[in-house]
Amino acid sequence: MRRPTLAALVLLGVFVVSAGWAKVLLSVDEALALAFPGCTIQRETVYLTTAELETARQLAGTELASAVVFPYRARRPDAEGKPCGTAYLDTHRVRTLAETVMVAIGAEGEILRVEALSFDEPLDYLPRDEWYAQYTGRELTPETELGRGLRPVTGATLTARATTDAARRALALERVIAARAVPAGVPP
Repeated sequence: MRRPTLAALVLLGVFVVSAGWAKVLLSVDEALALAFPGCTIQRETVYLTTAELETARQLAGTELASAVVFPYRARRPDAEGKPCGTAYLDTHRVRTLAETVMVAIGAEGEILRVEALSFDEPLDYLPRDEWYAQYTGRELTPETELGRGLRPVTGATLTARATTDAARRALALERVIAARAVPAGVPP
């Protein structure tokens, strides 16, 4: 019986370790810097009420993972500290493995950019940057749905659907959370 060589064991170890780790494409800090250059970022914790969670679910047209949300608020670093926007991280299953995307939303409620941060599926199922760019400027409307205003991706349909759901969840969460700051009687 042949004994495995050291090189074979090392290769096997590299394969086993890499198969269990996410393919990290961008760190959270890198993605936030791309979305909000020159802005200061603060991570918040928001606890949605049952009614807010249901409203966000209805607006998004898809389920939300939790009533606890962690928006990243970006502000100008000057004395006025005007808002630059908010980013949401969304981790979800694509086919059988996870993907994490960042959806950055501008101060007016439009998508600034969508970035894939980690992707555990085979990279063949990851759309090109040009595909992600079609989210820019989108708001929470029926046009922000796959097959309507957003092009699908041949060979990556599940990724396209999961990313679109994540974008709609982020837009819905931003709308629900922003409504908290509006005084009674004033339309959001």
